Amino acid sequence: MAETNKYLDALNKYKTDIKDEDITATVNEIISKKFAANNTKEAYKRIYSCIDLTSLNATDTREDIWNFTEKVNDFDGSSDTPNVAAICVYPNFAEVVKEALIADVKIAAVAGGFPSSQTFTEIKVAEAALAVAAGADEIDIVLNLGYFLEENYEELSEEISEIKDTCRDAKLKVILETGALKSASNIMKASILSLYSGADFIKTSTGKGYEGASLEAAYVMCTAIKEYETKTGIKSGFKASGGISTTEEAVKYYTIVKEVLGDEYLSNEYFRIGASRLAGNLINSIK
Repeated sequence: MAETNKYLDALNKYKTDIKDEDITATVNEIISKKFAANNTKEAYKRIYSCIDLTSLNATDTREDIWNFTEKVNDFDGSSDTPNVAAICVYPNFAEVVKEALIADVKIAAVAGGFPSSQTFTEIKVAEAALAVAAGADEIDIVLNLGYFLEENYEELSEEISEIKDTCRDAKLKVILETGALKSASNIMKASILSLYSGADFIKTSTGKGYEGASLEAAYVMCTAIKEYETKTGIKSGFKASGGISTTEEAVKYYTIVKEVLGDEYLSNEYFRIGASRLAGNLINSIK
């Protein structure tokens, strides 16, 4: 029980009793007042540089991923339109991306029993370690929702910490699956526990099976990141993922990050958008 209290004590330092309707009202106000000022070509370029270009299909082959990577190599942007931040693939394709990649872009791999996170902790740790060994610079895992929903915060946090340790120098992104958590209060708690356990980024969704990213979830998660930094001095990143495909949608997430966290978070060191279709739409908007 003493160990469990450690995690409850961590949560008690933050305001987690938040109302969904209050978050919705705040988000609507931010977007109505700030969206237009951010809907610019300069913002589109910055967002493009924060994309984790993603291919997570059951039908992916080595050739598919090689060709996918070549498209990133062939990006014909200019000095003021940087390439995407990372290529995100299943862990068994990290080595393929590493072999094919010429561009200065990170390699991200999902791991840890993605997308359900329903497997043995030992398998999650081993999968993350193998992905890093194969060339992944970043690992995206899903929070153990079963542990979270039964309030088994000790095992939840220790599992994330173990995976973080095996990542060595690779960044760890923890996916909260906000569509399954549903409430703002749950999303805040999951955010704090993930950051407390060593997450370098917290991410909204897998895009597999549950509702994807929402502006309300983004606001809550960015608020958690801000409060965590205030209390610990540690800066963490935010990643929106799951169904974001239009330039307008992307600018809205950019606006939330800017208003809650500030301009210093608007780089791919701290802000990412996981997408497959968004990149082309952004390029068309820039042109």
